[in-house]
Amino acid sequence: MYRVIKNHHYFLKSTNLTAAIVAIPLLLSLSADVVATDDAPLMEQGIQIGDLAPGRAIIWSRADRPSRMIVEYAYNEQFNDSIIIRGPYAMDGTDFTARQDLVGLPEGEEVFVKVWFEDLTNARVKSEEVTGHFHTIGKHDNIRFVWGGDTAGQGWGINESFGGMKIYEAMRQVEPLFFIQSGDSVYSDGPILPSVTAENGQIWTNLVTSEVSKVAETQAEFRGRYKYNLLDENLRRFNAEVPQIWQWDDHEVANNWSDSKDLSKDIRYTVKDVPLLVARASRAFHEYAPLRPHDTEESDRVYRKISYGKLLDVFVIDMRAYRGPNTANLQTQQSKETAFLGDVQVAWLKNELKHSQATWKVIAADMPIGLNIGDGVTTQGDARWEAVANGNNGPAAGRELEIAGLLSFIKHEHVENIVWLTADVHYAAAHYFDPGKAKTKDFTPFWEFVAGPLNAGSFGPNSIDATFGPQVVFSKAPPAGQINLSPLSGLQFFGEVNIDKRSQALTVDLKDINGTSVFSKTLSAEREREKDHD
Repeated sequence: MYRVIKNHHYFLKSTNLTAAIVAIPLLLSLSADVVATDDAPLMEQGIQIGDLAPGRAIIWSRADRPSRMIVEYAYNEQFNDSIIIRGPYAMDGTDFTARQDLVGLPEGEEVFVKVWFEDLTNARVKSEEVTGHFHTIGKHDNIRFVWGGDTAGQGWGINESFGGMKIYEAMRQVEPLFFIQSGDSVYSDGPILPSVTAENGQIWTNLVTSEVSKVAETQAEFRGRYKYNLLDENLRRFNAEVPQIWQWDDHEVANNWSDSKDLSKDIRYTVKDVPLLVARASRAFHEYAPLRPHDTEESDRVYRKISYGKLLDVFVIDMRAYRGPNTANLQTQQSKETAFLGDVQVAWLKNELKHSQATWKVIAADMPIGLNIGDGVTTQGDARWEAVANGNNGPAAGRELEIAGLLSFIKHEHVENIVWLTADVHYAAAHYFDPGKAKTKDFTPFWEFVAGPLNAGSFGPNSIDATFGPQVVFSKAPPAGQINLSPLSGLQFFGEVNIDKRSQALTVDLKDINGTSVFSKTLSAEREREKDHD
């Protein structure tokens, strides 16, 4: 019995870590008798594009059984003169995920893609095709991209009666060249129940799968978190058109995890071994994120630079994997305990920033610099801190020492036009860091913009730490006394960046769930020396 083949216009995410991802393009034509049958592979998660860079892009997908990924691409919607690549195998070791690196792509072109999977024993038996398209960066193009984080958190999952994860559709409609996923792409530590009571007694109804009904502990449960998000039509449609740059934070594993994480008293977990949970979560993340593997000994490295020509370099940093334990964060000397990015990553970032030839250098961070983000108390009863700030409003101490050294380096090496973009705190904000109002002053003024959540609880605003002189120029968060508001409240936010090719000005807009700008700031392409700002 044969199925009717439907043309699904969406993209999804996947990663084959064991197979080579660069194959030699073969000019092929599909035989008319290639069919999709009830025994053919299924592509229930669609496809996704990742790590778009000059001349190349990752294509990700997932099958439901052992099979081979095939990618066809062309520079026209009719797929005339298309190229077909026999890609990697999708096998059970990577949960049947696979990815193919497209190389040699021309600049400034629309690329149309089809992906399907072939049965291992009979290549004539194929899955339905999944299609999508994206635009490569051209030398004469303006650049527009979006960013945000925090998806399906605090029990607010896919509510079909609400319209699903609507903010992804709002982001798609601005037609960005790419999207920075700023972390907390899933909430492995947050069960999703069939229904939740939201603000004002409203009932929020969720789609639920067995893997998200409890905290993730098994490999299958961590993988299931990514599959769950991909049930959302808005997200699949978004993935079909917008290349993505992924980083991670804590909720891909467990809330606020670090070397000090202790689950011994958390009755939700039967697996108390945090390093084991981290290993399983990391494996799932790298299987489902459309990252391009590094040609280094650290193949699962998240931090990387992606260049978009003379206008923009994006520096994706990892504030999670190399940190020391969460502590009171008041140490006066740097050590392994005060590490946040870690020595190796800091050295890499300094070197890349120093040698960047791009006008704008965007540092994509998974946590804010100057906001106080707590993690309970230490055994001595002192406040324990999750991010950089330590709440004491004094000169740099603890993890602030590492950031102070980085900021000082940026100043003395005359690295200009740096903007920090982040998420994590579940509200929108714009921060101007002013050395004239700081306790540690050896740095050039800079801006940090905060977006999110994308489909999670709304919180905030957080208090600020005066060490680096952050000035809250704008914030939009729940009213005082209200926390964990659902997407029904409308307090979901993403960021949009536009860089004008001619003026080289960079404009940041913070936008709500409907795509309405709630704040806008334009920066000129020179070292920021503003004292007055809107």
